[in-house]
Amino acid sequence: MTALSLVAASWVALLAPKAALSTLAEQSGFTKTGRYEEVVRLCREFPRAYPKVKCATFGQTPERRPMLAFTVGAKGKPTLVVQGGIHAGEIDGKDAGFLVLRELLEGKLAGVDLNKVRVVFVPVFNVDGHERFGAHNRPNQIGPEESGWRVTAQNLNLNRDYVKAEAPEMRAMLALLGKEDPVIYMDLHVTDGAEFQHEIAFLVAPGASIADAPAGLAAAAAALREKVRESLAAEKHLPIVDFYPMFMKNDDPSGGFSAMASTPRFSDAYWASRNRLAILVETHSWKDYATRVKATHDAVVAVLGELTLHGEEWRAAEKAAEAEPLAGRPLALGWRPDVSKPKPLEFLGYAYKRSPSAISTVTRIQYDRTKPEVWRVPFYGVLIPTVTATLPRAGWYVPRAFGDLVAAKLAVHGIVSHEVAAPKTMDVEAFRADDIKRRAETFEGRPMVTVRGKWSKESRSFVAGGLFVPVGQPRARLAAQILEPEAPDSLVSWGYFNAVFEQKEYMEDYVLEDVAEKMMQDPAVKAEFERRLKDPAFAKSPHERVDFFYRKHPSWDEQLDLVPIYRVATPL
Repeated sequence: MTALSLVAASWVALLAPKAALSTLAEQSGFTKTGRYEEVVRLCREFPRAYPKVKCATFGQTPERRPMLAFTVGAKGKPTLVVQGGIHAGEIDGKDAGFLVLRELLEGKLAGVDLNKVRVVFVPVFNVDGHERFGAHNRPNQIGPEESGWRVTAQNLNLNRDYVKAEAPEMRAMLALLGKEDPVIYMDLHVTDGAEFQHEIAFLVAPGASIADAPAGLAAAAAALREKVRESLAAEKHLPIVDFYPMFMKNDDPSGGFSAMASTPRFSDAYWASRNRLAILVETHSWKDYATRVKATHDAVVAVLGELTLHGEEWRAAEKAAEAEPLAGRPLALGWRPDVSKPKPLEFLGYAYKRSPSAISTVTRIQYDRTKPEVWRVPFYGVLIPTVTATLPRAGWYVPRAFGDLVAAKLAVHGIVSHEVAAPKTMDVEAFRADDIKRRAETFEGRPMVTVRGKWSKESRSFVAGGLFVPVGQPRARLAAQILEPEAPDSLVSWGYFNAVFEQKEYMEDYVLEDVAEKMMQDPAVKAEFERRLKDPAFAKSPHERVDFFYRKHPSWDEQLDLVPIYRVATPL
């Protein structure tokens, strides 16, 4: 048994729950976890034992199970939402959260004052997935003996659904977040991957590498990161707080690690884009369940202590971020590591060897957990933008034909918009895609695309009933992620506007040949065509050669590849 396992075993032995509030995890010495009926039972038993705690249904799953949330603490105080089981096989957060809840109610958490904070605990977000219960659902994970499934009954990964919000569970969660408006949103996971000594990664968004994050929030995140690092180390943990522990090169520790900035399809980036603090906890799947639950428990307790001390400061920083003017400013919407600027990193791993596999023929990695060692590897801690958008001076305008779709999506996120009653002719910035890459397979049920293009100033006329989305609002950062076409999680990227990239009218080839011959009589057209012929690929393509002329003809569809989201400089 490792030293960490010994610590966890000692901790388990000290637990003495009231029988009615005990979980199967505790009863089994953290080798098992309970079914969802246990959460339903505790929803009754906790309020009976402690009237100050409330439990209520905040949503319903597709299989008609209740989504339950426990709340304790003063309304209106800085709030922490703790979420377990978004991936229901990664269930450490459920069992750790019940322990924290009981300790809170028993007054056993030094430095945590329920008169100063409010806690909302969702034991299981993905309830239907939780009840797809089995012994082999997490083959890369050590314990519990049985657990739930990663995705929902509709086969959706909730931690890819925050922006598109297609799952009913997600819409329920977003409504809960809107109601509670937590200062911190804490999402509890278990990571797969390499074998190493660290048993928990604790990541706070906005991350240290995000250059244009609101200054007050970035400072709060940095301070919280360091305080929790100290608290976890004091509890004999080996925390990672700077990065998600995923190799730069698959199955090759020597390639090192990098900082990361996830996009708002993920919980932490989503909540940060709403100008709040967000925490991603990832315990390590190669540690036993007792060790992982203790690490999760200790992380939540550490955050509660910091929330008691600094909750009002953080709330002030968040309000300042909401008031920050973004109109006309460039804003990075996607990031990647700068591979030209590595720094040395010492990481606590194990001895390993890499050799060809007789099964797959690829190079495989084998770890020796009896031989701890320090990996001295590169760390790419500098992030550079992959997509940057200059936000409109007034807001975004969506034509009537697409207004209902966009309005419904924005409403789920609490983003302000309103209908423009009168028809409009106005100067706008319009985006035309000139590089469209369609994903070969659907992703989370969506036909995703990546578009690149150019904005141009135009005068356009619109029928009555368009949608105006002001940039001067608290959730402008999130609005930009949803509306700017090139953003990785925009409605465009998720495939909601794919029809505008489909050509629906054509000129027959026999007509086009005659048209092209006439157009060649224009010296400028002829000169441009001859320049294009110097490109071998163009010269060899009959389609591109005739299409050159069709695109210059008045019959060409000028709305093809025109994204129906416009930037406007004057409020509507």
